[in-house]
Amino acid sequence: MKDGFFSFSEIEEIVFEGKKLSPEDLPIEKVAECYDFLKDFSTDKIIYGINTGFGPMAQWRVEDKDLKALQYNIIRSHSTGAGEPLPDKYVKAAMVARLGTFLQARSGVHTDLVELLVEMINEEIFPMIPQHGSVGASGDLVQLAHLALAMIGEGVVHFKGEWRQARDVFAECGLNPLEIHIREGLSITNGTSVMTGISIVNQHEAEKLLNLAVLASVMMNEIAGSYDDLMSEQLNEVRRHYGQTKIAEAMRVVAEGSRRLQKREHALYDGSHIEKTFGHKVQAYYSLRCVPQILGPVLETLDNCRRVIEEEVNSACDNPIVDPVSRNVYHGGNFHGDYISIEQDKVKMAMVRLVMTMERQLNYLFHDKINGILPPFLNLGKLGLNYGMQACQFTATSTTAECQTLAMPNYVHSIPNNNDNQDIVSMGTNTALLTKRVIDNAWQVMAIHFIALAQAVDCLDIDGSLSVATKDVYEKVRGICPKFVEDTPFYEEIRNVESFLRQYRVKAI
Repeated sequence: MKDGFFSFSEIEEIVFEGKKLSPEDLPIEKVAECYDFLKDFSTDKIIYGINTGFGPMAQWRVEDKDLKALQYNIIRSHSTGAGEPLPDKYVKAAMVARLGTFLQARSGVHTDLVELLVEMINEEIFPMIPQHGSVGASGDLVQLAHLALAMIGEGVVHFKGEWRQARDVFAECGLNPLEIHIREGLSITNGTSVMTGISIVNQHEAEKLLNLAVLASVMMNEIAGSYDDLMSEQLNEVRRHYGQTKIAEAMRVVAEGSRRLQKREHALYDGSHIEKTFGHKVQAYYSLRCVPQILGPVLETLDNCRRVIEEEVNSACDNPIVDPVSRNVYHGGNFHGDYISIEQDKVKMAMVRLVMTMERQLNYLFHDKINGILPPFLNLGKLGLNYGMQACQFTATSTTAECQTLAMPNYVHSIPNNNDNQDIVSMGTNTALLTKRVIDNAWQVMAIHFIALAQAVDCLDIDGSLSVATKDVYEKVRGICPKFVEDTPFYEEIRNVESFLRQYRVKAI
């Protein structure tokens, strides 16, 4: 990424696959040029955050002798986060997002900052960043202050599974704590990188869930023996929405080799039917039949969010912006998190819709009077004595209900603070964290659904008729949670299937 641009795929490789960053591939020389320009430009000018206070304190000039102390003070004074620390992968993603900002060479930071951040990412030295503290403008001040606190050697980091003092870990790794040059304190703390980092992980997980939802939906229709025209090209292309078309196409790919899906033209269009009532459903319930129409908007929402995240990572999102090209320093609000906040709200609502669809499919499997072909709650034991997966539905339904409550848009919330300097804020980090919660819930519902799908396959003894793709996931789930007749606790199986699904490689879309 010599041009200072990270593709989303490259971000995923770094965050989730452990790809190392190569300093020689980064535009370090442009960062140096920007720093040199700011060093010369700022000598006789009033520039926010360099020789003024911060926020409402910007009206006070800071004496030359206190300029370095000013930068340390914003780091120390703003390290006020609360709550549980963000897990490592979210912190790593936030660090990559912060690096993306600095590599735009519009922050005026010294190359020491970029080089230390690269080393910390490569060595997986993760600062302790609490979940609570950001109002989303001026970006993630509090959470990023915790990143900065670690970088100057005064914070705590998670390293090789242990919480340790940053200074000790740096010494062990042959690194030096960051020294302030001109505005490194403000530059680290000012921006959208934590909400963006959380959104990177959310996006990665949401895309996996969408692929699994397509897989589950095909398997669901196989169990029901649905007519396959619900996923036909001719039906879906006339709706014109590309998301619906892609979901239908993905379902056709997943369904390849299935002997369970029926052809309407063979079963109903041959002119042989004279009966008044049909035993097999002429049209499946909406949660089975309308999958392209339901998941299509989810796909389009995720596609747009991926674009916005990629743009945000590759943006200069601090303030002021230092531009060596036009030879000027511009004051504005690039730290405002509205782009991330509104996209995370949309992803959150899309994931709630996905979870609702999976829960309704689950209800179809459990409700014998609806499906007409399966025992109540997939119970292969004695009805009345045994209960099958009856109580699993309680968990799935309550978890889905929590998701529905969390679907309330957060982007529209704003509480003025900071002496009303921050009179309208994005709450983007809160939105991303709520989306994270919905996604974590979705994994739990998805695990229960796949256990139920496997049990339904065994109830009908149709594993030999499944498509190649659905047969594979059926066998793997059965390796974790075997067919059951007698009542058994499910909590370990749910946890283990969830863990499996999070790692399962399925690329339907």
